[in-house]
Amino acid sequence: MPQQITKGIKTLLAEAEAVVETMPVSDAKTLYDDADHVFVDLRDIREIQRSGMIPGAFSCPRGMLEFWIDPESPYHKDVFAQDKTFVFYCASAWRSALSAKAAQEMGLSPVKHLEGGFTEWLKQDGPVAQKE
Repeated sequence: MPQQITKGIKTLLAEAEAVVETMPVSDAKTLYDDADHVFVDLRDIREIQRSGMIPGAFSCPRGMLEFWIDPESPYHKDVFAQDKTFVFYCASAWRSALSAKAAQEMGLSPVKHLEGGFTEWLKQDGPVAQKE
């Protein structure tokens, strides 16, 4: 018998969009180098190597996000313990919407995600850095 998915990606994304603030690229372009904001790149390392990333962004593979956020996890990253605004982004704003919702549910705050993702960032001529 085939699987019966009861909640698809469209529903999951709609639920995330309903509770997570979206940051327009025009705003992000003025804040990416602001000390009070941490831009979190959720894309796979191969995506970042291929197209670069927002300068100063923190690379966090989507699969490690919850582990890196939780201070009780052995994988915790101090970047997530800072009192800053976290702006998540991916290629098209799907992974970032879901990630921002998960981070918000864990208590990370304030959390936003980048409208249109890195694809929109590039379309609007946002600066790009290569992964160090």
